[in-house]
Amino acid sequence: MLGLVGIAVIIVMVFGGYALAGGKMGIILKALPFEMVMIGGAAVGAFLISNDMPAVKHTLRDVGKVFKGPKWRPDDYRDLLCLLFELIRLARANPVALEEHVESPETSAIFSKYPRIQGDHEAMDLVCDTLRVASMNYDDPHQVEEVLDKRMEATLQHALHSSHALQTVADALPALGIVAAVLGVIKTMGSIDQPPEVLGKMIGGALVGTFLGVFLAYGLMGPFAARVKSVVEEDIHFYQLIREVLIANLHRHPPNICIEVGRQNTPHHVRPGFSDLEEAMRNLKQDAA
Repeated sequence: MLGLVGIAVIIVMVFGGYALAGGKMGIILKALPFEMVMIGGAAVGAFLISNDMPAVKHTLRDVGKVFKGPKWRPDDYRDLLCLLFELIRLARANPVALEEHVESPETSAIFSKYPRIQGDHEAMDLVCDTLRVASMNYDDPHQVEEVLDKRMEATLQHALHSSHALQTVADALPALGIVAAVLGVIKTMGSIDQPPEVLGKMIGGALVGTFLGVFLAYGLMGPFAARVKSVVEEDIHFYQLIREVLIANLHRHPPNICIEVGRQNTPHHVRPGFSDLEEAMRNLKQDAA
């Protein structure tokens, strides 16, 4: 919603200010379709050249994050801590019983309590893979920590690809606007015998290309890339929370301490309250009993 408001503000302020200053919208509206075909078409072509099909699909999906915002909500962070608490308690009490949940999370009674988490493949793989490692009685938790750090970095870089792709298009748009403007000037020079008022309109139409390239780059595409990046970096905290809790588990801290380590490392605006989380874990213990 905020993204749509931002786009509306940009358009109203730019074109409204131009109109209030006495600018004639007719020149822009007449040239806009042709300039958009040249600039937008060239930008799309450059985008397709520089990315493979999975990256193109990934980027198109991620554009929705500009309007939807982060995937994970405060309740999801609380549910994740509760899920990890249940799994760690089971692993300490009965490691053999944990195997069925880790090997088949899609049919697990524990994971099915948290359908949003269960539906995220990255979160499920991260939890299950790390718990499998823990069941091997790893002598050095720091080795697992190093592996998880590399995995987190790889996950972040993959998720940021769409932001980089959008930023690349944003960087190219001003130059593509100049290309369109130059073509407009060439067209104008071919009509140099026309009266000044006609030439003025043609030159004005050519300059629409420069305007459009800069406007799309800094008014829309650049902010889109920045917003996608911020949302991706926000969502990565969810997976970072899994890492913190499971590393604490490998160091054999009590389950409650493992969960508190994760809670403390959660960003403040999505961090579950201490009392709320304690109550949720207390209810889990009662249900297990």
